Amino acid sequence: MTIVSEHMRIGEVAARTGLSLRTIRYYEEVGLVEPSARSQGGFRLYTEPDVARLDLVKRMKPLGFQLDEMREVLLLLHDHGRGELHPEHARRLRHYAEIAQRRCAELRERLETAEAFAAELRAPIQCEGTVT
Repeated sequence: MTIVSEHMRIGEVAARTGLSLRTIRYYEEVGLVEPSARSQGGFRLYTEPDVARLDLVKRMKPLGFQLDEMREVLLLLHDHGRGELHPEHARRLRHYAEIAQRRCAELRERLETAEAFAAELRAPIQCEGTVT
C-alpha cells in the first residue's frame, strides 16, 4: 500500500465526519487539526488519526467547549495515547471529564423539557382524531 492511498482529501473527510469543508478549514486555521500532508497540487491530505481528531472536536462542540479547551483536551488525549500522561495532565483530564458529565446532565434536562413541550403540542392533535 502506498502512502498516498492512506490519505484522504478534505471532501472525503467532510463526508465521513459530517463536517463542512469550511468547518474543517476553520478548525485548521484555529489549530484544532492539521492536515498530515499536502498533495503535489497543494490539496490537504488527512489520515485516520486526523479524522478521529475531528470526530473528537465534533463531539466536544455540543458540550460547549471553547476552542482553547478543545485544544487542551486534544493535547492531553494525545499525550495519554503516547503513554505520557503526567499527574497534572490526569488532573486536567478529570476536570474536563467532570465538565463534560455536568453538561451532559444539563442537556438531558433540557431535552426532557423539550420533549414534554412537544408532547403538549401533540396532545390536541391526537385528541382531534377521536370521536367525541
